Amino acid sequence: MKTTYWPDEYIQKQRTVEEALGIIKSGHRIFIGSSCAEPQYLVEALVKSAHMFPDLEIVRLMSIENSPITRLAFDSENENFSIRNIYQGSATAKHLSANRPFITPMHISAVPGLFLKRHLPINTALIQTSPPDDFGWMSLGISVDVCQAAARAAERVIAQVNPKMPRVLGHSFIHVNDVDIIVEKDEELLTLDQLPEFETAHNIAKIVANLIEDGSTFQLGLGATPKAILLALSDKNDLGVHTQFIIDGIMDLVSMGVITNRYKGINDGKAVASNAVGSKNLYEFVHDNPAIEFSPSDYVNNPAVIAQHNKMVSVNMVMEMDLTGQAAVDALPHNYFAGVSSMLDFVRGTDACPEGKSILLIPSTSIDGKTSRIIPTLESGAVVVPRSDVSYVVSEYGAVNLFGKNLQERATAMISLAHPDFRDELFQKARELGLMSPGRKLSESLRSVYPVGLEEARKYCDQTVKFRPAKPVDLRRIQEHFYNLDRQDIIARFFYEKTAFLKDDVESMIETDYIKNLTILAVTGEFGFGTVIGLGAYMLEPNKNIAEIAFSVSRPWQGKGIATVILNKLAEAARKNDVDGLVAYTSPENKSMIKLFRKLPYKVHSSLDNGMIILNCRFEKEEEPEQPQ
Repeated sequence: MKTTYWPDEYIQKQRTVEEALGIIKSGHRIFIGSSCAEPQYLVEALVKSAHMFPDLEIVRLMSIENSPITRLAFDSENENFSIRNIYQGSATAKHLSANRPFITPMHISAVPGLFLKRHLPINTALIQTSPPDDFGWMSLGISVDVCQAAARAAERVIAQVNPKMPRVLGHSFIHVNDVDIIVEKDEELLTLDQLPEFETAHNIAKIVANLIEDGSTFQLGLGATPKAILLALSDKNDLGVHTQFIIDGIMDLVSMGVITNRYKGINDGKAVASNAVGSKNLYEFVHDNPAIEFSPSDYVNNPAVIAQHNKMVSVNMVMEMDLTGQAAVDALPHNYFAGVSSMLDFVRGTDACPEGKSILLIPSTSIDGKTSRIIPTLESGAVVVPRSDVSYVVSEYGAVNLFGKNLQERATAMISLAHPDFRDELFQKARELGLMSPGRKLSESLRSVYPVGLEEARKYCDQTVKFRPAKPVDLRRIQEHFYNLDRQDIIARFFYEKTAFLKDDVESMIETDYIKNLTILAVTGEFGFGTVIGLGAYMLEPNKNIAEIAFSVSRPWQGKGIATVILNKLAEAARKNDVDGLVAYTSPENKSMIKLFRKLPYKVHSSLDNGMIILNCRFEKEEEPEQPQ
């Protein structure tokens, strides 16, 4: 086989755009490079000469709104091209309805195999690359995803060589010898402006940030209010990145030292992706950056690869969810490659990670606030993420973990994430659908706004304890807490040796409105499966406008300050809710309760009534805590 010197090959393969497109024949299948790396010069020339190529089939991933191929896809007068869009979103997206017959639903991790196995033969691939390096290698730059496989599988490859395409490292190169035609064209790359964010984005971001631990590796979908979430992550340490898209916010966290990729467990020290979409500054950032590696989608989106990371977290936006946890995901009208075709790959890969967290974000209402995004049922064609794959769900009203939950628990959890204006209706629909057991009532907490601000995590001997208000989904774990209490602690809490803690007995602790009644839990363990190791509650006495408080702490956790934290949170919430003070009823033998109450920074009064000590305080004036006698 004759060996040629690559610079000679490069010169010999150079053509004008008109000459290059001359190899295309009617009936051919043409692949177009993806996302912001779309070879605009080649595509625009192809569109202008469309009359010469009847019955072409264009294959592409969903792209951005202002790209040449997207404009062609939505040209109702175009009859010479059929455009096969590889897209794994809901089949009901209205703004995609004109092209629905040509949507090919596939996970992006499977697309390279589709090309390489020639199940979908490619006649010509139109790609865009950087200029060759000293060894003849050209980088696919900001879009490796499925482009490399398409180029390897295509009968002919036409490369638009653009000096503005960054040279991105990793498995992102194609050699001059493997390209058939070269068209040099210096032009600006497509950029993506900051995506518009929901009004509730920052509230959602704060909740998500609490779920992401230091040392985690994360994937962030483009639709997932990225600006707000990345801002909320700015106080984290040693985060890693394994994602489909590198965006500007990730660049900012790298510059701040938040992203180090130090503890990923695989590809340590490298941010791994297959695309970059964003600003010119971002494209300069990824150029020849040794801390960034791009690889094809059959690696980046491979669930088995994703599962190998330490503390992998995937964060993705969904458009609607039903009460059982099914999720609908659509490409956004301003951003057709919102990552929906990669979502399920990351959801399943993250779920397979031992410490993984798959998080779905859902703003509770449409932008105008008139429609709930949490609905009773989804049409089958709308479902992208099945209920069996859904774990963490976050709205501006809190977070839940649906994994392992029955349908009643799921419906209760989803209603708690909905806007309060729609919860009554959703509860009634849940009953009609048989998702609620007979006699189940809509608790006050489901009508109220969950006070996220009372949440706090503290470390005790390397174990994290999460303090938070009780939720409707906590019923069973509160029962288990009481059943596991020591006999003497049960008597101190209930004033007699109570042996059964039925649902009716416990429901008052979760059926709170967070104002007149409030329960604070101390929970250890994984979110959604934690163990209650302590709880405190206040119940308003309306005629006096003071709240009675009561506590219980599991024996192994006593003496560690758990009850003190809970008491301070109850007092803080009571004051904000215009309660005048607190009162506690206890036996003289309960020295711990007496000592705890006297830690409050208010004047404490005590009295004896029928053998019971009554402790009370008013919030008007703070004083030094009363010293125990």
